[in-house]
Amino acid sequence: MNKRTLRIGGLVLAAAVVILAAAAQEPKPSKMYTVGGVRHGASFFPRVDYPFTKPLKPGEMDFAHYHTYDEVTAFLQKWVAEHPDIVELYSVGQSFEGREIWQITITNKATGKDTDKPAMFIEGNRHSGEVTAAEAALWFAWHIITNYGADPEITRLVDTKALYVRVKNNPDGSELYLHTAQSNRSTVRPYDDDRDGLLDEDPPDDLDGDGFVLQARKKVEPGKGTMIIDPDDPSGRLMRRAPAGKGDYIVMAEGLDNDGDGRVNEDGIGGLDLHRNYPENWRPMPGLDLTGRGWTQGGAGEYPLSEVETRAVFTFLLQHPNISVVQTMDTTVPMLLHGPSTSRMSESMFPEDMKLYQRFDEEGKKITGYPYAGDTYWDYANIGRGDRDLRARAAEMGFDMPVEPQGRPLFGHSPDFGYLYYGAVWYGNELWNGGRVKDYDGDGRVTDLESLRYIDEELGGRYFKPWTKFNHPTLGEVEIGGFNPKFWRQNPPVELLEEWVVKEAKFNLFLAKSLPQVKILSAAARPVKKEADAIEIVAVVTNEGFLPTALKMAERVKIVRPDAVEIRLPAGAELAGSRPRQEIGHLKQGEKKEVRWKVKVKPGAEGQAEVSILSTRGGVARANVKIG
Repeated sequence: MNKRTLRIGGLVLAAAVVILAAAAQEPKPSKMYTVGGVRHGASFFPRVDYPFTKPLKPGEMDFAHYHTYDEVTAFLQKWVAEHPDIVELYSVGQSFEGREIWQITITNKATGKDTDKPAMFIEGNRHSGEVTAAEAALWFAWHIITNYGADPEITRLVDTKALYVRVKNNPDGSELYLHTAQSNRSTVRPYDDDRDGLLDEDPPDDLDGDGFVLQARKKVEPGKGTMIIDPDDPSGRLMRRAPAGKGDYIVMAEGLDNDGDGRVNEDGIGGLDLHRNYPENWRPMPGLDLTGRGWTQGGAGEYPLSEVETRAVFTFLLQHPNISVVQTMDTTVPMLLHGPSTSRMSESMFPEDMKLYQRFDEEGKKITGYPYAGDTYWDYANIGRGDRDLRARAAEMGFDMPVEPQGRPLFGHSPDFGYLYYGAVWYGNELWNGGRVKDYDGDGRVTDLESLRYIDEELGGRYFKPWTKFNHPTLGEVEIGGFNPKFWRQNPPVELLEEWVVKEAKFNLFLAKSLPQVKILSAAARPVKKEADAIEIVAVVTNEGFLPTALKMAERVKIVRPDAVEIRLPAGAELAGSRPRQEIGHLKQGEKKEVRWKVKVKPGAEGQAEVSILSTRGGVARANVKIG
């Protein structure tokens, strides 16, 4: 798919209605989606008018709220109108529900084409509910554009590099998240999570109409429950898992059993994961391994790149091999995260490449303050291994966290595609920290009790809903309440949003400044002894960027071609015994290489020879040499 620049003025976004194929058999009755039903998108659910999506002043940029798709689109259009010399806006495709997937290129057009420059690609909001990532991408673009011409380093960056920014790669999911009580992990494409022949028929229910799907707790006979009120919380709001036979509450997600199968909220909106849909190390969905003995991957999709949103990233990157650094952001941990996702770094990375990643990890932790950095398979899998609070939370969610470190593979993961397939420095950073904001007792851990204290003391109690009685249609009297799932657990409260997106964006700016950059240090002609009609042209080239012009993996998978230096001669001059294009391998940081050509010059001929260095990821540089 070629990127296509669309007309900006008078843009009308057409709503797409996607008809699902009819089922081979009569679907079960359901008030939600069925195999023969129609996809209605976010409009199917009651619209929630969140204050968290309201700008301080309409039309002006602030990061004290979450930007909707329409608001982001308006800012992108404004930037291209006000800064046409450095900003280009285009659509890279349409989402499942028909929204344009907007992207901008930031570069000084007067200094050359974006494809002739080293480049970085930034993607936000791949997962629908991880809207902090969109804000970090938006802040990055806004900061670059508004500081161009005023900040010398940013001006040089835009003059010499190309920055590709996709604020919302999953606009459907983002709109679902920011306009309804619903949430999902990734694409909104209907999917039969519980394999009952129906699609999305049992999503969460906002029973009390407050705009959030919280928790419901019900008091039962002593010993019949699994939870108790946390004795460390004098307010009685926090729940704790009880020893066997000691619980007097059951706690569940707010919702109903819409399809009558005895389960609640088990088939919500969508179910396919854009971050498990990449071709490198892709594995089929559970139940589709016909041997029953192979690895499978939840959310993987029907086949690699089956989802248009993932395909839009893949295609753009393959058409732009000048990109050597990628950042695709998620929440929460927080962590500087990269591949490999099925092995440890030392097992799958070239040592030279691993050292680069480790350098970025260490510098990134200093810039962001994130406590964690490393690979997905080992480092991510073992976060909090000794943290008893994390272990308790894991137990509450129904799984055990092993005491001994062990790897946990992810398949179809973008960081694996990024390094092993595309040969780039590829991060998939995890932003925010799930509400673990302040360690009051200084023990190195932030408990839910400390989170609740912070909400009470610093945020006016805004992000924890007190338990409120509700008459559940099947359970009778329950209480609904708990931490805000959207703007505390999964994303920062708006009061803290800018702090988090700025530090992430500063790391991304550091990555952008680390791009390779080829340069011609000198190019000159000198006479050849004893040959009156011959000259020798000598060019010295280098890479003045931090990164090499190709990682070792990029060389291995042939995603880049060797750097080359070539010469074009004026009329009356011709090469003698040498080729116009000479390959020089790949340049490391500060490495210099010399290239020579012997040229025969006819009497009276004069003009200029053009020397060029051409690097897939280091860019293009040219210099003229006078002849005659």
